Amino acid sequence: MRRDRRPLPPLDRVALERLALRYVERFATTRGKLAAYLMRKVRERGWEGEAADSVAIAERFAELGYVNDRLYAESKASAMARRGLGARRVSDALRHAGVQERDAAEIAPQIAERSIETALAFARKRRIGPFAEVRADRDKAAKQVAAMVRAGHSPDLAWKIARMDPGESVEPLLDGD
Repeated sequence: MRRDRRPLPPLDRVALERLALRYVERFATTRGKLAAYLMRKVRERGWEGEAADSVAIAERFAELGYVNDRLYAESKASAMARRGLGARRVSDALRHAGVQERDAAEIAPQIAERSIETALAFARKRRIGPFAEVRADRDKAAKQVAAMVRAGHSPDLAWKIARMDPGESVEPLLDGD
């Protein structure tokens, strides 16, 4: 026997702030994601009272330190680098998460610094180039490079890694030669 649920009452300013607080205590987020979440809740449940300003609530939560775009961007970039994802994928993910351009630009040099390390981590995980058991033929190498490019790495770096012999030292790449 299924009971019909009563519709939730429309939101007001206090309820919207309570939802925002609950959201930031459960999830690492950005101002943009928080504002989008609050706008979605207003659309779903309706609004009662004075006009809702989810952007203002997100900004106030940032001022209070509940939301920190820079910290979010650093942790997200670090996690993606550990997975072997490149700079382009990281910047796309940050833009999608609503990280402001200023915060993304501040960590861009750190991301670029680790580009070779993250490409090698991806190659190690996928057994490409020096991490493969046998040298890939041209078609397989092209597919491996395509996978690295989709992961956000530059085509030049992907080809350098894919053309390396199995077991070859990666030191020259890390030294910048």
